[in-house]
Amino acid sequence: MSKVLVVESSARQDGSISRQITGHFIERWHAVHPEDTIIMRDLAENPVPHLDGTLLNGWMSPAESHSERERAALARSNELTEELLAADVLVLAAPMYNFTIPSTLKAWIDHVMRAGVTFKYTEQGPQGLLNGKRAFVLTARGGIYAGSTLDHQEPYLRQVLGFIGITDVTFIHVEGVAMGPEALAQGVQAATALIEEVV
Repeated sequence: MSKVLVVESSARQDGSISRQITGHFIERWHAVHPEDTIIMRDLAENPVPHLDGTLLNGWMSPAESHSERERAALARSNELTEELLAADVLVLAAPMYNFTIPSTLKAWIDHVMRAGVTFKYTEQGPQGLLNGKRAFVLTARGGIYAGSTLDHQEPYLRQVLGFIGITDVTFIHVEGVAMGPEALAQGVQAATALIEEVV
């Protein structure tokens, strides 16, 4: 039995294509892996604060010197990181905002990129510590961006996930969301078909 962590980041609850395709992914996963546990983390309903000096001090200073705010910030980062460490499969759901990921997802990433916890520095360079996990990234994009220099979603997330040791990553894009009903339907159909194939 595996644990699946789903991180939602769309600012919208209703009418969100990334949430729609994530719902289909979860249904499909349940059908194929009925014994698995799915944990939901919704960054729109429960936003993670952006990285600030309080959290940095919590990471870098001795525990006995922490202020109450630093202890709270560190506890939040620990909770998010432990949730990721416990997962066998990570699902990141993200619409494309201004050619990249939502800032809420970036804030989550900043909380879980932890030296000595999710990666470490060695004489040979940085080494990810989350080897063996799988990741699926579900996106919704207004235009057609796959392979484009304007796509700052997939290259960035591949680099981030690879940095912490997650190299088995499948991207499932709904392209053409803002290009009319026909393009939207084609994009959803293509993403749905890929989910049926890879799950």
